[in-house]
Amino acid sequence: MLLKKRAVLLMSWLMLAGTTVQAQQDNTKLSVEKIMRDPTWIGTSPSNVFWSEDGKKIYFNWNPEANRKDSLYSVSADGKNIRKVSPQERRSLPSPFGRYNRAQTQKLFEKNGDIYLLDLKSGKTQQVTNTVERESSPSFTHDEKKVAYIKDGNLYLWTISSGQVAQLTDFKKGTKAGNGDAKDPQRDWLKEQQLALLQIVREREADKAAAQKQQKADSPSRPKEIYLGEKSVDNMVLSPDERHITYRLVTRPKNAKVAIVPDFVTSSGYTEDINTRTKVGDAQATYESFVYDIRRDTTYALQVKDLEGINDQPAYLLDTDTKASAAKEKAAKPAKQEMRSAVLFGPIWSDNGKHAVMVARATDNKDRWILKLDPATGKLTTLDRQRDEAWINGPGIGYGTGDIGWMPDNEHVWFQSEESGYSHLYTVNVSNGNKKALTSGKFEISGPQLSKDKKSWYFTANKVHPGEKHFYKMPLQGGELTQLTTGTGAHEVALSPDERTLAIRYSYSNKPWELYVQDNKKGAKAKQITESLTDEFKAYNWREPEVVSFKASDGVDVYARLYQPKNKVANGPAVIFVHGAGYLQNAHKWWSSYFREYMFHNFLADNGYTVLDIDYRGSAGYGRDVRTGIYRFMGGKDLSDHVDGAKMLADKYNVDPKRIGIYGGSYGGFITLMAMFTEPDVFAAGAALRSVTDWAHYNHGYTSNILNVPQLDSLAYAKSSPIYYAEGLKGALLICHGMVDTNVHFQDVVRLTQRLIELGKDNWELAVYPVEDHGFTEPASWTDEYKRIYKLFEENLKK
Repeated sequence: MLLKKRAVLLMSWLMLAGTTVQAQQDNTKLSVEKIMRDPTWIGTSPSNVFWSEDGKKIYFNWNPEANRKDSLYSVSADGKNIRKVSPQERRSLPSPFGRYNRAQTQKLFEKNGDIYLLDLKSGKTQQVTNTVERESSPSFTHDEKKVAYIKDGNLYLWTISSGQVAQLTDFKKGTKAGNGDAKDPQRDWLKEQQLALLQIVREREADKAAAQKQQKADSPSRPKEIYLGEKSVDNMVLSPDERHITYRLVTRPKNAKVAIVPDFVTSSGYTEDINTRTKVGDAQATYESFVYDIRRDTTYALQVKDLEGINDQPAYLLDTDTKASAAKEKAAKPAKQEMRSAVLFGPIWSDNGKHAVMVARATDNKDRWILKLDPATGKLTTLDRQRDEAWINGPGIGYGTGDIGWMPDNEHVWFQSEESGYSHLYTVNVSNGNKKALTSGKFEISGPQLSKDKKSWYFTANKVHPGEKHFYKMPLQGGELTQLTTGTGAHEVALSPDERTLAIRYSYSNKPWELYVQDNKKGAKAKQITESLTDEFKAYNWREPEVVSFKASDGVDVYARLYQPKNKVANGPAVIFVHGAGYLQNAHKWWSSYFREYMFHNFLADNGYTVLDIDYRGSAGYGRDVRTGIYRFMGGKDLSDHVDGAKMLADKYNVDPKRIGIYGGSYGGFITLMAMFTEPDVFAAGAALRSVTDWAHYNHGYTSNILNVPQLDSLAYAKSSPIYYAEGLKGALLICHGMVDTNVHFQDVVRLTQRLIELGKDNWELAVYPVEDHGFTEPASWTDEYKRIYKLFEENLKK
């Protein structure tokens, strides 16, 4: 009996041990269902890091309790006393954004549509405005005795000592004649008839004019009425001497057609229409910049027609094939080609109030100018011109003002430029135009800022490796770069107000972002503050994808992430992932924004696949030539980079060249379609997610930079759009798309679907997601989509 009980106990123990081992194994085994759950199962990384004004605390958003939303947390500057911020403290905090006075003893900021003034020494905050309307863009005047801000489309001035408010501009909608309505010949005729026929009408009109004249004489400081018609006003800036106001008028096109996306799953039970955007090449807003001279009570336009090179036509218009195509289209339907125009940004005034510069961009984005402004005459003098026959962009450059400011001597302006092929820091003298490069080399910098003592620079750069981001310090006039961060990966740094401490968000390729603090010294050790990952996430041994490079067919170095199965097999299957675009990098050494795909690639590798994730032509982090490598031909070098990557997999990593699949979303979906249609012997299967199928149906801001506009460069659109190549499909194709995608519209895949039907293709399928926009949000949708992708690869790439 005793032996029997012992046997039963032993059996129970063995079963329990087996269950425990099985549970542990299940906890470390990946599945699509596990990966695609609500991301809180991973843990929530800290984000939106900023310092308290006194530098004693670091604030950040965090969610260690896996609640529905992140909460605000704080930690002492030494990394101790981490705690959740109470609602009362959160509401009392000043905005982390704002404007400081020169001594940095006061700070202006907007919060909840009102203006506040913070005294940094006492910590007391004064509410400047308290209205239902929104007040925004507060700034100190040059003498720092007043505050300028915008309300209801006009510029106001608040005197700090007295609290007096003065309105500086009087922009009005409509026209002066007709009480805000546009001129009407019939109404004008009736008014003239009344004045001619009736004495009382003439007398009353004369009395009204006299009263207005008297009111103007009694109130000489009243601002000039400026009627906008149907235009809107923005970019209002007061000069340091408070005499000139620069502003910009915006004309919205009347005939622009906005695409509509129908939403089928709604609370009302009815299909509801969503207004989205125009399509590339449609009429765009136009801009005019002006100066209002308060003392002379007059306005005058800032002219861009005389800018250096403003009439230089883009090279593509001189291309023989383009000219022939344009002539053919013009014969069919004549189109008027407008002269080049430009948009002005700024001005940015020097600290001593003596100089002002503006940034101009050609509306075709082929040129960017740094200009000196004389507000008294409106004259613009070119200090620097950047010309790119593709399009102007890059770190610190962007599509607006870009990163720009004044050096301490008030005679030099600093800015970023890709003149050398990589985005670097430059200065130019506003008096003689002499230009100097402060940084150089085959790397890019971003986020430059001057130290408080104006003797040094701080910025982020990928100098060590294109896939690493470190924080650097450099002397004011250039020189040796001192690397302040050390860990391999990426560092997002917020300097403390006294610049003694770095608050760092750091991640590595298989370690999500965490918060660290470090002394602002070379070689200082960073101290980890947060621990965000769940035990379940840490239980799996996540791969460190190897960052490799290979030579493209044209000799360019292409970087990629490589995931390999632990138990390699000869002639195994492989999958190539294509990241999205917009200007993005993914073959790097930090935690990817494509974290679901990263986990899916681990899952694929566990199941015998080799995975390659390529930073193809057009990706960020590698300089101007890579950035613009897709100009006028998307689906050209960006696709050939993937074909070359597939060849490398077969040559170097023992992959069967007949068993290579490809997938990606958005731009990645576009490349997948181009791959399946134009390189059918390279890729056996592909999953195209939320993909552009015809670039003529995408937006203007992104597409016109790369392909120009369809009516002037139709050849570029024909070469670059998958819908023209659908007859080439041989392998198995999966198409997935959200039905309420307001970015790449569902119409894109509907048109392609009809094309595939008409071509008689039967080796494809379409999965639709009724409640999803461009970026999926529902775990059920993610799970369904990736189960289909995995099934596609299993059925077509496994023998």
